[in-house]
Amino acid sequence: MRLKGYDYSQPGAYFVTICIEGSFRFLSEIIDGQLYPSESGKMVQAIWDELPLYYPGVDVDVFVLMPDHVHGIILLTEENRLTVMPDGSTRKPMILWDVVGRFKSLTTARYRHGVVKLGWPRFEKRFWQRSYHESIIRDEISWQKIRQYILNNPVVWENDPQHLKIYHPIPEW
Repeated sequence: MRLKGYDYSQPGAYFVTICIEGSFRFLSEIIDGQLYPSESGKMVQAIWDELPLYYPGVDVDVFVLMPDHVHGIILLTEENRLTVMPDGSTRKPMILWDVVGRFKSLTTARYRHGVVKLGWPRFEKRFWQRSYHESIIRDEISWQKIRQYILNNPVVWENDPQHLKIYHPIPEW
């Protein structure tokens, strides 16, 4: 659910959760609170880390690679504003769903490559669920709570009955 009337291209911090279609556990394994990324998980992590290199005005903060989903914080900076280029053309600002969409597209394409070339497990129809969950981070206190939630996710995974469900409810911040 998106906040009606909110401009998701404006500078700010956004907490996102993106789930694998069908809750297949392709990305990592968690044993005794320790996260062990798969090769495909390492690829997903690398693409997340590279987002700022390819998209001006986009930065990333903490990220965790759970077995069947990811949590992370995307930052849209002042550089994300509408920009007039030296040749007179314009570069429109990225909207949060553009960033998430590109992340999902890049990781899906590389995952498909891994299926063919490296024998990674196949997926049906799509790799990621169609939508994603997002929260606007409005202040420093919320930011710190969300960061802690993300970083603690692997530790609570094995004791959380919610990890067996496709939808992972996120606490209100």
